[in-house]
Amino acid sequence: MSGHSKWATTKHKKAVIDAKRGKLFAKLIKNIEVAARMGGVDIEGNPTLYDAIQKAKKQSVPNKNIDSAVKRGGGLEAGGADYETIMYEGYGPNGVAVLIECLTDNRNRAASEVRVAMTRNGGSMADPGSVSYLFNRKGVVIVPKGELTEDDVLAAVLDAGAEEVNDLGESFEVLSEATDLVAVRTALQDAGIDYDSADANFVPTMQVELDEEGAKKIFKLIDALEDSDDVQNVFANFDVSDEVMEKVDA
Repeated sequence: MSGHSKWATTKHKKAVIDAKRGKLFAKLIKNIEVAARMGGVDIEGNPTLYDAIQKAKKQSVPNKNIDSAVKRGGGLEAGGADYETIMYEGYGPNGVAVLIECLTDNRNRAASEVRVAMTRNGGSMADPGSVSYLFNRKGVVIVPKGELTEDDVLAAVLDAGAEEVNDLGESFEVLSEATDLVAVRTALQDAGIDYDSADANFVPTMQVELDEEGAKKIFKLIDALEDSDDVQNVFANFDVSDEVMEKVDA
């Protein structure tokens, strides 16, 4: 997971300062709206909403936008859309397996945009089930390092059901079963440890090691997919070493 996670966390940092900031905000707000619709507006009783709000705050989404999204989702304010989650599966360059999670109010538009992004960037669509078996649904919490050691994080989360803690360079990634996500996140809070995000993500069971050329191609494909307003998350089973990552960044 490390290559993909590391790339995703640094990319999100960059997104805050470049032109993609607006797109990132829109996706975070949509997440909040859907969480409020599915589980109600009370964050005490709706951990998914709590995590969606925390994530938006971490990315500096204005509070008024967050409040509006909660109200729209809870039916307290007009203008909420009826979003549905759709998963698409495919293969990217070098045989990398790709899962594309869409949150859309227009199924046809989402399917068309995903297909175009895939075919224009060396990918191909696959039948449902042909790629998803390569992934497991896991709880993923990203913890900024600061003064923390891996042992500090481990000690906080071990009894809460955490399975492993990975060092991503500037942050730690805590993996658990998806059902233990709230317990792990709460354990971190109880220990006074700050976290950047807590999500149920699809984590690959095996990975494709990429060289510089392969990495550039898959990053280009994921960027094209994430450019669609309907695409909420892209999960892929590639791994990129630190050396290759430095070359790509350069």
